Amino acid sequence: MKHFYIIANPRRDKQLELTKRIHKFIINNGGVCGYQVNQEQEGVLFDTEQIPEETECILVVGGDGTLLGAARNMAERSIPLIGVNTGHLGYLCELEADTVIQSVRRLLAEDDYVIEKRMLLSGFCMAREGRTRERTALNDIVIHRSGRLQVVDLIISVNGEYLNTYSADGIIIATPTGSTGYSMSAGGPIVDPKASLLLVTPISPHTLNAKSIVLGAEEEITIEVAKRNEEVEEELEVSFDGSHVEILHPGEKIIVKKAKVCARILKLSRLSFLERLRKKLQGYA
Repeated sequence: MKHFYIIANPRRDKQLELTKRIHKFIINNGGVCGYQVNQEQEGVLFDTEQIPEETECILVVGGDGTLLGAARNMAERSIPLIGVNTGHLGYLCELEADTVIQSVRRLLAEDDYVIEKRMLLSGFCMAREGRTRERTALNDIVIHRSGRLQVVDLIISVNGEYLNTYSADGIIIATPTGSTGYSMSAGGPIVDPKASLLLVTPISPHTLNAKSIVLGAEEEITIEVAKRNEEVEEELEVSFDGSHVEILHPGEKIIVKKAKVCARILKLSRLSFLERLRKKLQGYA
């Protein structure tokens, strides 16, 4: 592997010190490398057109959030990504700042790696003004209350068939990759990230029997906001991978399904999913 590109989060890599060190190492060892800074303007994290066609691997310097954004933006290009953690836990990031150089040396010298395909979610809202733009998420799509501290009623249908109405603080639709994120914190199951399925997890449900539901990857989930209070205009926020994108009102809905494209995550470690999970979960203790 010779052709690299770096996407850097300037808030996580001050003065781009680590980015420039990686860039210099690749160039000095016979590789080709460019880089750009994650700008995060109007929902566009970086200019994908600047990334050369021959790029074999994108190193994402930052944290899990930076990697999530890069995975969404690069899904159409099918270029593998590998995360370099400069944040906190960094569950999704394969590399750490103090070991990245030796890992890049391995990539330059040998093809000892695997590329995992990760399922993405696709979702759009049906609002009063019409259908919104379709977006993708690698971890999850979350519909949650906004403003007043109040319970919301969310009507869940699968392929047009009514499933359940949750009285809760919100709903999480997660991928297997996202099962170790917000969904896990809300009581959802942990799933091998290479799997292909949908997780539906209520947030702080106000019933004793509300549990997570695991659905097939090809199902289409519709979540409609039910009107609960005649005196107050309720609002719910819709977030894709933690980034706010829409507001929903009673009668409006969001449709979520598996995206047509997938993310490609490059892995150097030969640790199994269970070994990696055990090591990373120690960071929560």
